[in-house]
Amino acid sequence: MSELKEKMLPVRNVTVEPDFAGQRIDNFLVRFLKGVPRSYLYRILRRGEVRVNKGRIQANYRLRAGDLIRIPPLRVAESAEPRPGQRVLQQIQRSIVYEDSRMLVLNKPSGLAVHGGSGLSFGVIEAIRVLRPEDRHLELVHRLDRDTSGCLLIAKKRSALRILHQMMRDNGIDKRYLALLAGRWQRSRVRVDVALRKNTLKSGERIVRVDAQGKPAVTEFQVRQRFLRHTLVEARLITGRTHQIRVHTAHLGTPILGDAKYGDEHANREARGFGLKRLFLHAESLRFRWPGESRDLTIKAGLEPALRRVLERLDDSSDAAAETAADG
Repeated sequence: MSELKEKMLPVRNVTVEPDFAGQRIDNFLVRFLKGVPRSYLYRILRRGEVRVNKGRIQANYRLRAGDLIRIPPLRVAESAEPRPGQRVLQQIQRSIVYEDSRMLVLNKPSGLAVHGGSGLSFGVIEAIRVLRPEDRHLELVHRLDRDTSGCLLIAKKRSALRILHQMMRDNGIDKRYLALLAGRWQRSRVRVDVALRKNTLKSGERIVRVDAQGKPAVTEFQVRQRFLRHTLVEARLITGRTHQIRVHTAHLGTPILGDAKYGDEHANREARGFGLKRLFLHAESLRFRWPGESRDLTIKAGLEPALRRVLERLDDSSDAAAETAADG
């Protein structure tokens, strides 16, 4: 059996650039020391081996522009860093729907996680960093579930990240989703104000449940299209809890089609019959106004062809059922 090779990283002194001001030291080190395990980084932080301005700091210390970070010599395993394949990189490149000097927006494909971890060697953010090595400050502004497609906002500068995070906290970014539900709604508009609590099962699976003792969660729904036994709705997030739209629609008794966690097994099996092979939840648009500008910026991401074909088949079946009823 071959021995695992190691390499020694030398002592480094790093001056914090203005774009990194406000970032936690642990998150900075994760990015700066790619391939070094998080557990090792937290260990050297606890031991005081990482110094900022010659002093010991905690893992939650927030950097300031001009801080001098001393990183001790590190012995790490020498291994090839996992890299997204060419097919994934091309898919990510094609999915860019908007870009300027401050940010870019992807129409994230369903099935691709936004970041690596939990057994995944890479996600969207790792892939975009490979594609854009010249953009040294690419960071996720928010997250989408792995199976959810649509608008994913990525900051290109630390200053832009801080502004966008503040806008998210102030509910200054209007986020709209499309969801296809099992069941037909009679009402055109529904507002759900139901608290949610996040739980972790013994298996390690994360699940969210309606719970009066949970965190406030509000979603506004509007019907886009009614079918014979299904409803296409637009969902607007007023809060941004984990799995919020999925749990709120299930709470109403009309879960999202293709949802293996909160959905209806019979409805999902039927949906596979008309071509649905994934969760029908799509982040359709983002709208916000950058500070100091006079107009809103609206960014849209179209439905993938497979989801459009599902709607077309549903529309055809609804028309056929209506004609049959009229003939009878």
